[in-house]
Amino acid sequence: MNTELRDDNNEFFDILREIANIGAGNATTSLAQMLNTKVDMKVPMVKLMDFKDVGDAMGGEEQIMAGVYLMVEGDITGSIMFLLEKESASKLVNILMGRDSDNTEFGEIEESALKEIGNIIAASYLNSLSTLTNLSIYPSVPALCIDMAAAILSVPAIEFGTMCDKLLLIQSQFSEGLNGYFILVPDVDSYDKILKSLGIG
Repeated sequence: MNTELRDDNNEFFDILREIANIGAGNATTSLAQMLNTKVDMKVPMVKLMDFKDVGDAMGGEEQIMAGVYLMVEGDITGSIMFLLEKESASKLVNILMGRDSDNTEFGEIEESALKEIGNIIAASYLNSLSTLTNLSIYPSVPALCIDMAAAILSVPAIEFGTMCDKLLLIQSQFSEGLNGYFILVPDVDSYDKILKSLGIG
């Protein structure tokens, strides 16, 4: 059994990059329909990282971010998270709500909108993974947390870090100059299932 994600498996890494690009394309379409405006989204970075390094990769552990957290259910299990800098999250929500505003406060309506954005993006990535692996994969109901990056990342680290010390970090760059980060943390058994379904394991 593999006990950690490895970045020396070039074939697997190429597939991860393909999943990221397909997921970004699907998310772009869904977000454009939701926001009723043109959305460009690209994937400048896909990395397998240690838990301890991911905060720095997103600009520092003390940075205030909005994180939408979901559990992965179905044939594989684990957790997924979509994170945005708080300012970027505010801009996306204001676009969604058709507001020409610099409002950065998150009330119930804003939090609901942000959960839906995170849900759409998470589902898009999971659907692309499901299509390539022929596994049944779906997200749970999303939960939202606005806090320092270190505090948000402590949730999957505590829950899955003892089983899998690596995570997949996908940077998502939006046309408005906004950077988001998608994190997938499969448990060990799920990682093996993914590899096997792709004919690699």
